[in-house]
Amino acid sequence: MGACMALCSLASCASCLCGSAPCLLCGCCPSSNNSTVTRLVFSFFLLLGTLVSVIMILPGMETQLRKIPGFCQGGTTIPGIENHVNCDVVVGYKSVYRMCFAMACFFFLFSAIMIRVKSSKDPRATIQNGFWFFKFLILVGITVGAFFIPDGTFHDVWFYFGIVGSFMFILIQLILLIDFAHSWNEVWVRNAEEGNSKCWFSGLLFFTVLHYALAFAAVVLFYLYYTKPDNCAEHKFFISFNLILCVIISVVSVLPKVQDASPQSGLLQSSIITLYTMYVTWSAMTNNPNRECNPSLLSLVSNISTTEAMPTSSPGMVQLWDAQGIVGLIIFLFCTFYASIRSSSNAQVNRLMQTEEGKGTVGGEEVGEDGLRRVVDNEEDGVTYNYSFFHFHLFLASLYIMMTLTNWYKPDITTQAMQSTIPAVWVKISSSWMGLGLYLWTLVAPVILPNRDFS
Repeated sequence: MGACMALCSLASCASCLCGSAPCLLCGCCPSSNNSTVTRLVFSFFLLLGTLVSVIMILPGMETQLRKIPGFCQGGTTIPGIENHVNCDVVVGYKSVYRMCFAMACFFFLFSAIMIRVKSSKDPRATIQNGFWFFKFLILVGITVGAFFIPDGTFHDVWFYFGIVGSFMFILIQLILLIDFAHSWNEVWVRNAEEGNSKCWFSGLLFFTVLHYALAFAAVVLFYLYYTKPDNCAEHKFFISFNLILCVIISVVSVLPKVQDASPQSGLLQSSIITLYTMYVTWSAMTNNPNRECNPSLLSLVSNISTTEAMPTSSPGMVQLWDAQGIVGLIIFLFCTFYASIRSSSNAQVNRLMQTEEGKGTVGGEEVGEDGLRRVVDNEEDGVTYNYSFFHFHLFLASLYIMMTLTNWYKPDITTQAMQSTIPAVWVKISSSWMGLGLYLWTLVAPVILPNRDFS
């Protein structure tokens, strides 16, 4: 009897994996919208691929794989069994490039399939919101195929795809942070108006001051460790120019005309954008091939000279996993999760992110015949987000993860080494400038174009 019940339960799970998103909740989960659950599952696919990439790039992974009998070429052998796996490709930056290539292909494929889906009544919406098992198999299949791509110029070409895609994703991250800051400010101001105003306004003031303090401390550290009195002119320009731009947007955000046109704008949003800009500036400077202007974190902590810490004459001796990469990964995880659950009332950000939150049907809790809560289909009258753009966003995220995990180093085909490049520095810096420009536009647009609705 127990075996029969187990088989029935397994069959039910299998039908959910092959069916639509409404099956994906159990009795212990709260009722959710179809649009939210679908985005969370696709984001989980991306995070799963990221986790695999992180494991593959861990130091010593190739050594451990070579210890497995009969697995790696040149590793431990089993009599009568030939080792076929090239572990040089399975681990290291090559594996990250191939894993992220597979994820990028997967999400780009769905981005093309989901163009102009208007509601859940479209047959393609069924593919978007269901058949998870088959989609997972597709991702696995593309990943396996990616590891059979010959080395050749693959890594060199895909590096430039990663540069362009990461540039665009940094802008999307900034837009999501702007939206998060607006939502945060809006909720806390509303709570202050409804209840204990002193407590909520004190909280807003505390975090605003904290963000500016961290940004100011970062600027001081940048001047101390990433500039020299007679060298590093580019770094001096990057730090000073971005600091000036951050001061400008902070002042503009509290101007009377801006406040009248956009009451939701304020210093909390500007402080978050300022802190993020300082992170991007730091990230850019860590890609400078001039080691005198780019000391390693290890040398800073142990007070060792940069020349001794990392000699420039040793090709391939680079750190693929450092502090700025870890911070970038944390910001990426936050933005990916936020993009999956966001429900914004900011019209400008919704236009930039191609979302139309609130357009879909608001349904109540849906309970199946078995008494379990199901996901509510809230998109019968219209989708709440652009399916195609969401997948394109994950496509760019895959490229950004590839560049972050490999520290934006460029593969050298001849020496098989990873090298810092000046283009990576300028891509990051220019993305920070464009991001600040976008934020400035969200502040001044309602003032410049008073007849348009920006609410």
